Amino acid sequence: MTTDTDIQLSGPFKATDSTGRSHDVKGIRIFDEGYGIIDVYVDFAAAIEPGLYKDDALVGQVIDRLRALGYKGPDFGHSDPGLQERKLIVLEAPEEFSAFAKSKGWKNLAEEFDEE
Repeated sequence: MTTDTDIQLSGPFKATDSTGRSHDVKGIRIFDEGYGIIDVYVDFAAAIEPGLYKDDALVGQVIDRLRALGYKGPDFGHSDPGLQERKLIVLEAPEEFSAFAKSKGWKNLAEEFDEE
């Protein structure tokens, strides 16, 4: 589910997990502002298997999609297991992702404190 506080980074595409199963990704999004570490939300059209957020092949294709859109940097890790849902994978972006996120409109709220 997206809201007006989301920045849509990618529209729909297909991604394949390590077992060869294809999944319809509805989109990739982030919140429009945050403090430092950015969570990246990958929305799926249908429910996915529990634990799929750890699948290197699937996560790699999500990162490849972001790189095709302009992200330059290292791979992501998965975020807190408690954030994962039936139709959603949450990835934790590395610090290098911030520059790409800013180019898409993301605001780093921590920078406001650096100015003081």
